[in-house]
Amino acid sequence: MVFLIFWFSVLYSQKPKDGLYKYSIAFAEWDGKSLNATCHVRIKGDSIYIINDGSVTGTKGQIMDAGLILKHKRTGKWIIAHRPHDIDAKEVGGCGEGPSVIDFRRKRWWSC
Repeated sequence: MVFLIFWFSVLYSQKPKDGLYKYSIAFAEWDGKSLNATCHVRIKGDSIYIINDGSVTGTKGQIMDAGLILKHKRTGKWIIAHRPHDIDAKEVGGCGEGPSVIDFRRKRWWSC
């Protein structure tokens, strides 16, 4: 039953309205722990920008990731696509070569 509820929430989560949001960063190499890291997420239409808010290494205001908001066909997860064929990527999120995952329901951006 829990599994069905999980997949229902993944498949039917909605993209937020245009705006600037604060999200936690989930590190795949640390089993999704955020280690108190956050970022700003700017949404404008189908475009998304992940912006360093100063809580992680790098320059505050630097764009950490950017692309189009698409739903991955196989997993149903929202991804930050850099190319149209990312929608069919073999893997998403984590530390692989696939696009990163953005969890709108939990307000988390997955990084390596």
